[in-house]
Amino acid sequence: MAQRLVLRRLLSLPTRTLSPQGPLAPCAPSAARGRAFGTSARCRSTFNVQDGSDFQDRVVNNPKPVVVDFHAQWCGPCKILGPRLEKMVAKQEGKVLMAKVDIDDHTDLAIEYEVSAVPTVLAMKNGDVVDKFVGIKDEDQLEAFLKKLIGA
Repeated sequence: MAQRLVLRRLLSLPTRTLSPQGPLAPCAPSAARGRAFGTSARCRSTFNVQDGSDFQDRVVNNPKPVVVDFHAQWCGPCKILGPRLEKMVAKQEGKVLMAKVDIDDHTDLAIEYEVSAVPTVLAMKNGDVVDKFVGIKDEDQLEAFLKKLIGA
């Protein structure tokens, strides 16, 4: 009974459309966002690389600076650094994006960018690697790394 009532209420709500910028657009100021059920699809600064052409399109050809996190599922330090880095990138409010590359799925990219250990993080601007680090960093070091990348 309660499920039917909830379903009826949901179906009676007006339909909502995505922003004209698309579902992967950076976060808009909160006043421009309006009300929605959730913001995760509209406010995404982190994405998983699907293949080489996806990397080319979303990282190399991106006009925004991109942090590339080369990681692996079996890597303990990667499990610590990944969420920490995602949090710091999200704090930048769309000024920088983060691409996640699993080295087991994308060995060709790891070889091309000379990744010999994980986690390896590259800072890319206009398709060029401008900075890099290997291993875990604390939040202050990550913040300095990102500020250097975006020029703040």
